[in-house]
Amino acid sequence: MAITIKDVAKLANVAPSTVSRVIANSPRISETTKKRVREAMEQLGYHPNFIARSLASQSTKVIGLVLPHSSGVFFQNPFFAEVIQGLSEGAHEKHYALQMTTGKTEEELYHGVVQMVQGGRVDGIILLYSRIDDKILSYLKYRKFPFVVIGKPFDFVEKITHVDNDNYLAAKEATEYIIGLGHKKIGFIGGSPSLTVTMDRLLGYKDALKDSNIVLNEDYIIHEEFLREGGQEAVMELLRRSIPPTAFIVTDDLMALGVVNTLTEMQIDIPTEVSIVSFNNALFAEMSRPPLTSIDIHIVELGYQAARSLIQMLENENEPVKRIIIPHHLVVRQSCAVPTELISLDAE
Repeated sequence: MAITIKDVAKLANVAPSTVSRVIANSPRISETTKKRVREAMEQLGYHPNFIARSLASQSTKVIGLVLPHSSGVFFQNPFFAEVIQGLSEGAHEKHYALQMTTGKTEEELYHGVVQMVQGGRVDGIILLYSRIDDKILSYLKYRKFPFVVIGKPFDFVEKITHVDNDNYLAAKEATEYIIGLGHKKIGFIGGSPSLTVTMDRLLGYKDALKDSNIVLNEDYIIHEEFLREGGQEAVMELLRRSIPPTAFIVTDDLMALGVVNTLTEMQIDIPTEVSIVSFNNALFAEMSRPPLTSIDIHIVELGYQAARSLIQMLENENEPVKRIIIPHHLVVRQSCAVPTELISLDAE
C-alpha cells in the first residue's frame, strides 16, 4: 500500500498541509518542524509525487540548460562538468531538476530551446555561454521567459540577470604578470570572437600591453575553439611567425594543454624557452607537466549562483535584475619564468 502525505503527517504529528509546505521548502515552516517532517518521510520511505504537484501548480520544477551548439566542446571541456556541478547544487537546494539541450548547429540549438519553452517543459532557462547577436537570448527576451546567463550579455546588460567573472580584469592581470617577468613578445590564444568572454579577455590583454608601452602585434592574436586541438593549431601558427612569442596567454586550460603537448613534442622547454598562463584552473592545470599557472574563475560557484538567481526569479516575479561577479585569482605554478634573452643579458 502506497505511503501518503496523511501517513507522514500522522507520524510527524502535523497537518497534511504542513507536510506539503515542507516538501515545497516554504519559509513559513520552522526548521524544527521541517526536520521532524523529513525524518518521518525518511522513516516511512515516502517520496513526493512531483509530477502530480507540477500539474496542480502549473510548474514543472525543471530548469533548462542551454549548452553551446558545438557538442565537442561540451563533452571534452571540463569547464562544463564543473559549472553543471554548481548548477546541480543550486537546483537541488530547492528541489529543481535540470534538463539539458544542445545541437550540432546554432539552428538545431534554437529549435531545441523553442520546444522547451513552448512545450512547457521547463520553468526557466540558464544559458551556459554568452554570444554576440544570440538568436536564443533575443527569443527568450521577446517571450519574457525567465532566464539567466552565465557570462556577460552582449546587449541589454542592465536588463538581464547574469553571473560572470570580471574577464577583462582577469586577462589584464594575467598579462601584467607575464610582463612583470620581462616578456614583451606575448601571444594571445582565445576562443571564438563571437563570445563575449573572448572579447573581454582580449581587451584586457591589449590594455595591459598598452599600459606597459608594449606595441601590440596583431599577428600574435589567434582564435580557436576551446579544445585541445584548438591550442595545438594556434601555437603551431604562432611559432611560424618570423619572431615568435616568448609567452602565451591562453584563455582556456584545455587549449593550454594542447599548447603544452605541442611544445613538448617540439622539444621546446616550458618555462625556460616559453611561458604560459591559462584560464579556469581545471584539475589538469595542476596535473600538467609542468603544472600550469592559471586564473581560477571558481567555475562551480558560477553555476551555483546562476541556479540560485533563476530560482529566486521563479519564486518572486518582482525579483530585481542582478549582475553577480564571481571573484578570480591567479594561481602561480611552474609554467612561467623570466625570458631566456633576459637571462643571457644578466649572464653577460
